[in-house]
Amino acid sequence: MDYIILDIEFNGRKFASDLPMEVIEIGAVRLNSSLEQTDEFSSLIKPVYFSKLNAFIKKKTGIPQEEIDIAEGFRKVIADFTEWLNLSEEFLLVTWGGEDLKRIVFDTRMHKLDDAYWMAAPYFDLLKGFLRYKNVTNDVSVEAALLDLNISAEGSAHRALDDARMTSEVFRKIYRELDLELMQYYKDQFSNSKERRLIKNAVRGMLAQKKMQEWETFVESYLAEKVDLTDERKRAELQEYYALELEKKAPPIRTEK
Repeated sequence: MDYIILDIEFNGRKFASDLPMEVIEIGAVRLNSSLEQTDEFSSLIKPVYFSKLNAFIKKKTGIPQEEIDIAEGFRKVIADFTEWLNLSEEFLLVTWGGEDLKRIVFDTRMHKLDDAYWMAAPYFDLLKGFLRYKNVTNDVSVEAALLDLNISAEGSAHRALDDARMTSEVFRKIYRELDLELMQYYKDQFSNSKERRLIKNAVRGMLAQKKMQEWETFVESYLAEKVDLTDERKRAELQEYYALELEKKAPPIRTEK
């Protein structure tokens, strides 16, 4: 089993637009079963939209515009990356959070490519693994994790290959403390973090009152005027999230119908 430590950069922005934010750099490190680095992958990608990088992303990443101008497009780079991945007989992607794989899936679909390869690729969220290891809940950056583990950070933050290298150092350091059985597969989400936070806070408030509500009553009380539930996939996803939040509450609680 090889471990592919993956990081991407995308052309984020601080202004509103209906156009998609695209992957502009992929970086990855290959570790063998002994956690020895055996290979690296790095490539810039010229986006379809906003090919001129905005000031925010140029400052954040330090990626030179002239290098983006001569970079290959997503179709070529993702084909090269897939070929590189397939040099491993078996691999597990390791990411810091879920955004990296999500962005690759989104761009694959935007370019009308088959997403089956990525939907079937197992990945381990090292950010969640680190939080479990530290027994904390607030997200931290890779740089903060390195500092906490007394590992010297080398390279430039927000450059994909450098971030992948730094993430690999965290992975190696706490590898024996990680439960890799908690690997995942990419799953589309139809709700957003604000909507899920609304449910979480509502459950917390009802817990304080020692009284919970069944789903349909909860929707009428807390979501009807705030969340559009016309998409049945979104409704089902939020109902499942609500049930999971309830399961976290240990003491038996009287339920209202």
